Amino acid sequence: MAPGLRVLALLLVAAAVAVAADAVSIVVTNKCAYTVWPAALPGGGTVLNTGDSWFIDVPAGTRNGRVWGRTGCGFIINGTLGQCQTGDCGGTLVCGKVGSEPITLAEYSLAGTGGDQFDISLVHGFNAPMSFLPSGGGGGASRCARGAGPSCPVQEITFDCPSEQRRVAGCGNPCDGQSSSCGPNNGTEYFKKACPQTVTYPRDTSNTIFTCPAGTSYEITFCP
Repeated sequence: MAPGLRVLALLLVAAAVAVAADAVSIVVTNKCAYTVWPAALPGGGTVLNTGDSWFIDVPAGTRNGRVWGRTGCGFIINGTLGQCQTGDCGGTLVCGKVGSEPITLAEYSLAGTGGDQFDISLVHGFNAPMSFLPSGGGGGASRCARGAGPSCPVQEITFDCPSEQRRVAGCGNPCDGQSSSCGPNNGTEYFKKACPQTVTYPRDTSNTIFTCPAGTSYEITFCP
C-alpha cells in the first residue's frame, strides 16, 4: 500500500474508534406496576413489562433525541399496536415522530457546545413518572453540572390534574402546540409545582436543562 493511502487508512480507523468511543448508551427501565411501550428517536420502540430494561446505543453527535413511554396499548396483529391511551404514534411500535399528548418526554442533545444537554419536558403533558439521570459511565455523574439529572416522580400528578386538563391517560398541557405564545402563567404552574426540575412551557429553560461531559451514559426510568 502506498504511504499516503496507509496514512489515510490509519486516520479513518482512528476516526471510527473515536466515534465508537463517544457513542452513548441509554438504559430505559420500567419500574411501574403496569406495562409501558417506550419509543425513542433514534432507537425505535419496544415493550417493557414491569422490571424490564431496554438498551439503546445512540450515535455520537445525535441532536434532538427523544424517549417517551406509551401506556394502555395492545397488539392487534404482526406486532402492530392498537390504539394506545397516549402517544400511540399512529399505532406502530417503531415510531417516526413524537406521539400524541399527553406524554412525559425525555429530551437530549449529545456533544454540543459545553457537552451533552438533557431534560424532562411536560410541554406535551404528563402520563408517567420519569427520571433521566447520568449512569456514571463514560465520565461519571460526578463530572456533570449539578451532579444528577431531572426527575418527575410524582405518582399522583394525574389524579390532582386540573379538571380542564385531564385526559384518559394523564394530564394535558395547555401550552402544547403554542410555542410562540404560551408562558408560565398559562396553566403550567401546576406542573412546575409538582415537578420543578422539568420544562413546563416552551421557553422554560431556567434551572431545567442539565449538562454532562460528552460520552456520559444515561438511565431513563419510568416510575423511579
